[in-house]
Amino acid sequence: MNRKKFLQTLGAGMASACLPASPLLAVDPIKRTGQPFLKISLNVYSFNRPLRAGEMTLDEVLEFCAAHQFHAIDPTGYYFPHYPDAPPSIYINEFKRKAFTLGLDISGTGVRNDFTRPDKGARAADVDLIKEWIQVAAKLGAPALRVFAGRGVPEGYQREKVVDWVAEHLQECADYGEKLGVMIALQNHADFLKTSEQILTLLNKIQSPWFAMNLDIGSFPTNDPYKDIERIVPYAVTWQIKEQVSVNDRKVDTDFERIIEIIRKAGYRGYLPIETLGEGDPKIKIPRLLAQVRKAMQA
Repeated sequence: MNRKKFLQTLGAGMASACLPASPLLAVDPIKRTGQPFLKISLNVYSFNRPLRAGEMTLDEVLEFCAAHQFHAIDPTGYYFPHYPDAPPSIYINEFKRKAFTLGLDISGTGVRNDFTRPDKGARAADVDLIKEWIQVAAKLGAPALRVFAGRGVPEGYQREKVVDWVAEHLQECADYGEKLGVMIALQNHADFLKTSEQILTLLNKIQSPWFAMNLDIGSFPTNDPYKDIERIVPYAVTWQIKEQVSVNDRKVDTDFERIIEIIRKAGYRGYLPIETLGEGDPKIKIPRLLAQVRKAMQA
């Protein structure tokens, strides 16, 4: 390169450096390639009561999933020892080894957080919790960590202000997740986020391809939850497929064929974690729900 060309190139570079950076796009729909491809996982909250009561272990849940031909397991963090602290590495490694030898993927894990609290220190502590469990997810080989927005708008605050809090903290978590190769999957939970419109408003404030949705089909207490599900499915990287959906806060049985049709129409490829709630023996309820989902997938 001669001197004239060098100076022209240098000048162009300096000029471009002085221009304002192009604004980043908010969260985009997930880009899908190929035909829909669905794998069934078990959200371990289905065994919440026996696990909390010490009547069952995570090892036994792994064996249950293998016996019922699940593709994967999604164990929430608070079923691991020492939660909210990270479990010992030896425990993580042994859990990962056993899942692998049983032919099970670990489709995700999750924590409980609340970014709608007025106390900034409390919100910062939840960011630290999520960062610690991003590390756990990376060690497990889990591609996503489930998190929440929060319980709701605190008294005396405007929703718009709280949305800004939530977006700021989720952005920080997504940026950290990117460093370790773990996606942040936000679960709608019929608390701060009740409608697809509220979710989309929040997604428009976050700028990261490492942030997406954990789509909880039972947590849209609206006139037509299927319409809300259809609007959010382009942003979903994991799910909670439940026995019932909410129609104006009234629980009705899920139309699984309609759910699977919506999922396939969007070209979704990935895990469908199922989850049972309420009374009853999960060892009976889970196989029943699993059979309903499999039947819908074959329709």
